[in-house]
Amino acid sequence: MSSIATDASVHTGMNFDYSENQIMITQTIKDFAEKEIRPHFMKWDEEQIFPRDLFYKMGELGFLGVYIPEKYSGSGLSYFEYVTVVSEISKVCGSIGLSTAAHNSLCTGHIYYHGTEEQKKKYLPKLATGEWIGAWALTEANTGSDAMRMKVTAKKVDGGWVLNGNKNWITHGATGDVVVAIVRTGELLDTKGMTAFIIERGTKGLKAGKKENKLGMRASETAEVVFEDCFVPDENVVGGEAKVGTGFQQAMQILDGGRISIAALGLGIAKGAYEASVKYAKEREQFGQPIANFQAIAFKLADMATKIEAGELLTMQAAYLKNEHKKMTKESAFAKYYTSEVAVQVSTDAVQIFGGYGYTKDFPVEKFYRDSKLCTIGEGTSEIQKLVISREIMKGNI
Repeated sequence: MSSIATDASVHTGMNFDYSENQIMITQTIKDFAEKEIRPHFMKWDEEQIFPRDLFYKMGELGFLGVYIPEKYSGSGLSYFEYVTVVSEISKVCGSIGLSTAAHNSLCTGHIYYHGTEEQKKKYLPKLATGEWIGAWALTEANTGSDAMRMKVTAKKVDGGWVLNGNKNWITHGATGDVVVAIVRTGELLDTKGMTAFIIERGTKGLKAGKKENKLGMRASETAEVVFEDCFVPDENVVGGEAKVGTGFQQAMQILDGGRISIAALGLGIAKGAYEASVKYAKEREQFGQPIANFQAIAFKLADMATKIEAGELLTMQAAYLKNEHKKMTKESAFAKYYTSEVAVQVSTDAVQIFGGYGYTKDFPVEKFYRDSKLCTIGEGTSEIQKLVISREIMKGNI
């Protein structure tokens, strides 16, 4: 990272200099992305192919269990390295970055932070190595930001629970090998009326529904998850039977970390669009000189670079607090809100810099442009981030 980040962190004790791990990981990911992702990402995008085999390879390199301890077959690294992994992958393909983020921070993260020791030993090694792909199911058709009104229910029966209903907009909803689902076990609007369950693919009554045909992030599978009299044993309540009714609280904590994931995703998309723009502006000539020499283009590049730098500082600040096990609701909302909006702004400017070529699929910026919008919607819209931030302000937490 730049010296600006180091200088800005002095008064807080935070140090955002890249560690040896981050430098090594950055190069490893760059090499991997150039070899395994760049030659194929447009085909995956056009045909909405989720490249399952790619994730086996990513698991072998430790990209799917970045902060999971080594005793569970993870890489045992920090959230700094996790941000590096997601952002560097997203510089080449936002879809692969999104799937990497969802797998790490949602499904795998939920089991790691809230599961029993037995659940961790059973599921984390398979998830961290890429043997299994994880899905996380909170959203429903009519309860996007309003999770308290979820309609998917779990009824207690002898030895377990029976789930019924549909979850929507679920990353890896069709091909995920294991789903962590938060469903209603109590009364509507009761914060202690929701419970998280682990459901393995192949469980009777667990089905894949409609696959969404999306504007962007098309290689990251988004599908409906359907429960039809799906029996889940008591042992698959996340955290054990004592944690029945705590699903909402667990989900809110997971989403705090998930906001950092989307911030890293937006940061990577913005960087990818920016770097492509700088390269193009130096090479493209008009009126006998590179267009980078024109103030209109140079100032766009300056704005892009400044916004990216600010977004990176906010993201690393949230990652630092996550590493320190400190409250970071406000800081993760700052990072997610700002960086996702920056991704849209920078990719929009990138298309403008490329002109007519930016509107074609021969150059990468049109894909950055399409992919970026999801960052302002997924894991809490920009409007929800403003709500979170404003509530923290009213609590005096700023």
